[in-house]
Amino acid sequence: MKQIWKEVCFAALMGLVVPAVLLSAAVHFTIPDPPEELPQLTTAPAQPQQEPVRIRVLTESSLVDEMDLEEYLVGVILAEMPASFEEEAQKAQAVVARTFTLRTGQGSKHPQAAVCMDSGCCQAYISPEKYLAAGGTEEGIEKMRSAVEATVGQVLTYGGELIEATYFSCSGGSTEDAVAVWGTDVPYLRAVDSPGEEGAAHYTDTLSFSAEAFASALGLDLTGPTKTWFGDVTYTAGGGVDTAVIGGVNFRGTELRKALGLRSTAFTVTAGEDAVTITTRGYGHRVGMSQYGADAMALAGSSYEQILAHYYQGAVLESRNN
Repeated sequence: MKQIWKEVCFAALMGLVVPAVLLSAAVHFTIPDPPEELPQLTTAPAQPQQEPVRIRVLTESSLVDEMDLEEYLVGVILAEMPASFEEEAQKAQAVVARTFTLRTGQGSKHPQAAVCMDSGCCQAYISPEKYLAAGGTEEGIEKMRSAVEATVGQVLTYGGELIEATYFSCSGGSTEDAVAVWGTDVPYLRAVDSPGEEGAAHYTDTLSFSAEAFASALGLDLTGPTKTWFGDVTYTAGGGVDTAVIGGVNFRGTELRKALGLRSTAFTVTAGEDAVTITTRGYGHRVGMSQYGADAMALAGSSYEQILAHYYQGAVLESRNN
């Protein structure tokens, strides 16, 4: 849909996996009422137990470390999700991180390793030793280890193949279609409601620019009242900005997020006399599983299987080790 901005408002998104949450305490927010009927996750028959999987991980110092997959996942969840999150949310994170690791290892992103420890590229990772040194607790480590052990070998597939198990911090109320962010339609990465995230650290954020700084960030030579700079805007299925006309130039929402350094492409803009104020909803690309949304679902009584079925609709839960 389109509209002309008076007090210019739009909504948007972008990103890769998700910035690390690390040791931040989870905020327990309003528990949403569970939907009348949650999607059901198909579970494939378990495969025979195999030898433990070893993976090659590119470390922060550019060295390659061979690790046991399940032990590696403990460090991923310690880095990617607060230990105070609900157990079922942590189990969902374990399945998603395992699937992401194995799927990424099938590609050629890192020829010498399956994944790296950069959250902007693959997944964050912190060893239990560094976690403790940074102020973490033995209880936190045991919670994450239990989540990994409870889901050992479990992955998500679609059409018999490992899915692109993308995830992020906070959706701001709705996830996004993959096609809106990366230009590729993925049947199990569709926009879905993600209620109960209002207490997340970055449910909303506000960023202000002087008129000059805003124009410079977009590489535009803009004159006249700021309210006249903005034209038509279209929206994505997840409530993000798809396209927006600024100074007569058509921008993608993902372009605006990158150029302006926004938390997401779900945002509203207010044009003042000599300034532009942007308020974002959510944090990350908003495709796949919202971590704060998963915790809200767990608080409302959903199992990790139900959480996964909600965020990756049509995916199958399988038990396998390769």
